[in-house]
Amino acid sequence: MSTATDPDPALDALLDERALSKLRWRCRRGLLENDLFIERFFARHESGLTVRQADALGLLMDLSDNDLLDLLLGRKAPRDDLARDDVTRVLGMLRATRQSA
Repeated sequence: MSTATDPDPALDALLDERALSKLRWRCRRGLLENDLFIERFFARHESGLTVRQADALGLLMDLSDNDLLDLLLGRKAPRDDLARDDVTRVLGMLRATRQSA
């Protein structure tokens, strides 16, 4: 897995159609509240998602539904492996979709 400080230019490439489709499938959640955040996120950002952002989103999708919702609602801050710039940025993008809805 990469970090936000990784200078690899391939990480800043846009996701191709197949990778985007796989990411959408992986982001399906059991809690409706999480799904709403994620649907709005994709509606707003899918055409400009990078490999780095997809990696960070994948880390967030590894969380349980309740832990993810706590992060999305700002009840908790990212810790441990999630306390990275790229994860924080994607989390901010996810939260911004809540405010614009």
